[in-house]
Amino acid sequence: MDLGVNIIGAYHSSFGKLEGETLYTLYEKAAKGALHDAEIEATAIDGVFVGNYSGGAFNRQENIASYGVNAIPELRHKPMYRTETACSSGSSAIHMAIMAIKSGMMKRVLVVGLEKMTDLDIAGVTEALALATYWPEEGSKSVTAPCMFADLAKGWMRKYNYSEEQLRPWLAKISAKAYSNAAENPLAQLQKAKSAEDILSLSDEKNPIIYKPLRLHDCSLVSDGAASLVLEDASLSNRNAVAIKSFYSAADYLDSFGKHKSDYFLEGAAFAVDKALKGAGISIEDINLAEVHDCFTITELLLYSAMGIAPAGREFEALESGKVFPDGELPVNLSGGLKAKGHPIGATGVGMHAYIYKQLMQQAWGHQVKDAQTGLVVNIGGSGTSNAVSVMACN
Repeated sequence: MDLGVNIIGAYHSSFGKLEGETLYTLYEKAAKGALHDAEIEATAIDGVFVGNYSGGAFNRQENIASYGVNAIPELRHKPMYRTETACSSGSSAIHMAIMAIKSGMMKRVLVVGLEKMTDLDIAGVTEALALATYWPEEGSKSVTAPCMFADLAKGWMRKYNYSEEQLRPWLAKISAKAYSNAAENPLAQLQKAKSAEDILSLSDEKNPIIYKPLRLHDCSLVSDGAASLVLEDASLSNRNAVAIKSFYSAADYLDSFGKHKSDYFLEGAAFAVDKALKGAGISIEDINLAEVHDCFTITELLLYSAMGIAPAGREFEALESGKVFPDGELPVNLSGGLKAKGHPIGATGVGMHAYIYKQLMQQAWGHQVKDAQTGLVVNIGGSGTSNAVSVMACN
């Protein structure tokens, strides 16, 4: 199946602590940046979709979508919508934009993902992120994201009879891969490569336990940033472009792992990957690179089985074989991922799509996969609650 929707332009800010930026400047630069890259005027846009987790919690600004008019007055009276599905908010905005084009009501759409997180201290960020949990039973009782994904790691170890001493080197390899890849990406938040041995040798003071068994270097970053895309009906395209061949978004229970859903396998992600690949008429063996949701190193590890590139319980084989490294059969998170490129929540999914787009256009930021033709995005919101997957390919 071909959706008949192309990406014709993309923008990606630097990710990190962007002290000179606001939510509003990030929005404006992203909107103008994608239009510039697509070489079209704002008047050609039929609608705007904005992925933003919580401008209210982070910046005291909800209703952010309509700021597109302030940023670009030529967009006045265009429909503008905001999507929120926690860390997959940006991918949800893209999926909603695709549906708008497929409905026939829009032909060309601007998608912006953005978040400005560093205006808050760590306690404030933690409180804001807790709003993405099932509040009555989790957020209000101080259950945080590290708690939930630590439970996933514990469940996996318990299910397959692994010790923390066995798990640590595999997680360190994922973290080191992220750091090394980000060091090649000029837009990444962290620019210093580290080896797995470097990470494993760090003291408890420099790599403290955040929530056992997860340590500091297992966690993604608090970041500011924005990314954007221009999507259009393929019938309008008379240029080189990248097609979104298929997508799927699988919702799951809002509460954490182990109550209603597995605490050792990412069921929603696996379901969404399977549906998206089948929708594109291909298998995982046909994918040339992937950007996946490494909010914690354990998440990437378990996505290897959800994607079908390693057996459940032996996900580490994708690392030990070299398959997911830059020169492997299926490089994963060449951008540095959320772990090292950065994780401005609403921008994350759009940034993942923008990165794959530039790879397939042979214009990569950082590592370039030679002759890449297909790419996969796997973006998760909450505790495997929202699972947004896209398959992209050169036309």
